[in-house]
Amino acid sequence: MAYDFAPLFRSAIGFDRLAQLVDTATQNPVSPSYPPYNIEKLSDAQYALTMAVAGFGPDDIELTVQDNTLIVSGRVGDAPAQGREMLYRGIATRAFERRFVLADHVVVESADLTNGLLRIAVRQIVPEALKPRRIPVSSGRAMAGNEAAATDPAKAGMTHPAMAAQTAVPTAQVAGCCAA
Repeated sequence: MAYDFAPLFRSAIGFDRLAQLVDTATQNPVSPSYPPYNIEKLSDAQYALTMAVAGFGPDDIELTVQDNTLIVSGRVGDAPAQGREMLYRGIATRAFERRFVLADHVVVESADLTNGLLRIAVRQIVPEALKPRRIPVSSGRAMAGNEAAATDPAKAGMTHPAMAAQTAVPTAQVAGCCAA
C-alpha cells in the first residue's frame, strides 16, 4: 500500500522521515506477539517500555539503538535437561527480536530486568535550538532608554554593512531636514 504525501510536502518542510515511517509500518502488517509489552507515557518527555521476558536473564537480552530504532532481542542458551522430562512447556523461552522506531531526539536512558519484566526508560530530549523562544518585535522608532541602539546599528544588532548604511543617518541631517 502506498500513500501520496505530495499535498503534505507542498506546505511542510522537513517531514521526509514521516513518509519513511509510514512505509516501514505498512511493510510489516503482521507483527509478532511475543514477548508481550506495554508502552507507558510517564510525563511529556518520559516513557517506559515494559516487556514480559520470563525465563530470560540479563545476559540473555541485548538492547541496541541504531538509526532511530530500538532493537530488543533475546536468546536463551541451551541448558542441559539434567534428567528432566518436560511434559508441558507453557513458558516460552524462544528467541525474539522486537523493533521500536524512536522519534528524533529520543534516547534510551536505562534498562532493568526484575521479576521477569524488562523495563526500558526512554526520554525525549529537546535541544535548546528547538525549544520555543520569544522573538522581540520592534518598530522603526527607538525604544525608550535605548538611544544608543538607535544611533549605532551594531548595538541594535544590525551588523550587516548594508543595513548599517541604510540606518545610519547623521544627526545634523536629521536636525536640518525640518528646519526649512
